[in-house]
Amino acid sequence: MRQAELRRQAEALGPWFHNIDLGEGVWTAPNHFLGDYPGFKWRRFAHSVPEDLTGRSVLDIGCNAGFYSVEMKRRGAARVLGLDSDERYLAQGRFVAERLGYDIEFRNLSVYDVGRLGERFDVVLFMGVLYHLRYPLLALDLIHAHVADDLLVFQSMLRGSPQVEPVAEDYDFFDMDAFERPGYPKLHFVEHAYANDCTNWWIPNRAGIEAMLRASGFCIQSRPEAEVYLCRRVEAPYGAEAVYPARPVGNGET
Repeated sequence: MRQAELRRQAEALGPWFHNIDLGEGVWTAPNHFLGDYPGFKWRRFAHSVPEDLTGRSVLDIGCNAGFYSVEMKRRGAARVLGLDSDERYLAQGRFVAERLGYDIEFRNLSVYDVGRLGERFDVVLFMGVLYHLRYPLLALDLIHAHVADDLLVFQSMLRGSPQVEPVAEDYDFFDMDAFERPGYPKLHFVEHAYANDCTNWWIPNRAGIEAMLRASGFCIQSRPEAEVYLCRRVEAPYGAEAVYPARPVGNGET
């Protein structure tokens, strides 16, 4: 009966995108189309994330149901804050944290809102979010400007060529061949939908995402998995800064 009740509670919060072991033989997404996701991906790069996070603070942006937030708590993180703009995911995350006995805070904020937090974190997780954003470079700039203090653990879906070629500091106006090379940084724009998901907007190639990380002030330390990068926050290059568009306050005024 205990297993049946736990399964009923989990199913009531579904559908789930994170497959998480709740104990009692109950998993949140046992029939996930990707398999044991994101567990199988985590196992590929878990060794590259500090095993001891005792006393550290962690921000999980786009936390979904909190799989990575839980893993950070398992490594001893003192404070873990998960952000998402989907209330269903936040409810799932709170349910998982309570079920597993972890003190994790969840808040309804998007990556564009991180300036409101007013604090920096030792570790920032930004996993599987960038390609869902209409303004991906702005998101990286805001993370750099407001919340990243040291380590950024980043993941993005990648499409296009896996090649990475050296990029010149400048190009002549009439030099157009560079843009045709497979290893030139690119973002593929999705006008309608990709994989039946209309929230997929920009999908980079490998060269593109590595260039974007550098351009936002993140030095790539390692690439332990095909889509995962461990980066250190460094000084942003000249010209890199987040923009803050003014919002209308009434009568067309800003």
